[in-house]
Amino acid sequence: MNPLIPRVGTAAAAVIGAAALVAAGPHDVTRPRLEKSLDATFVNLYLEQQHRILGHAAVTAASTGASTTCHRTASSTDVGAGPDWVCHVLWRDDKGAKQDGKFEVAAKANYCYVASGPSKIVGLQTIADTTGRQVPNPLFEFDACYDPAS
Repeated sequence: MNPLIPRVGTAAAAVIGAAALVAAGPHDVTRPRLEKSLDATFVNLYLEQQHRILGHAAVTAASTGASTTCHRTASSTDVGAGPDWVCHVLWRDDKGAKQDGKFEVAAKANYCYVASGPSKIVGLQTIADTTGRQVPNPLFEFDACYDPAS
């Protein structure tokens, strides 16, 4: 057998693999992008919950002091789409008490994600508004998208 054939095959496979990686581009789902987006989305939805639904008008974005950290549970690298992201959101509630919510996040390759919050902390799927009517809780589960250029 000609020893040149396996070498050519190996080189061709390497070139094809490298081309596929270049064509795929950089990972669009990254830990910093997800953290930045989830942090902003959480604060907006928390303010909606507190102001419009529960009537706590004194809560502001600054008073929440929200911050988010994310990681993947099934991968050694914090990049890429998948249902295995976990994000911890730290914030102060309407009484100033520190809260730590663990959100399970399914990140998609289209720059969007679905986050499911801890009902013990953010409330059940429906909550009572200021009139006693049951309404959807915006923090129970939400979806959002981010700008891949950010």
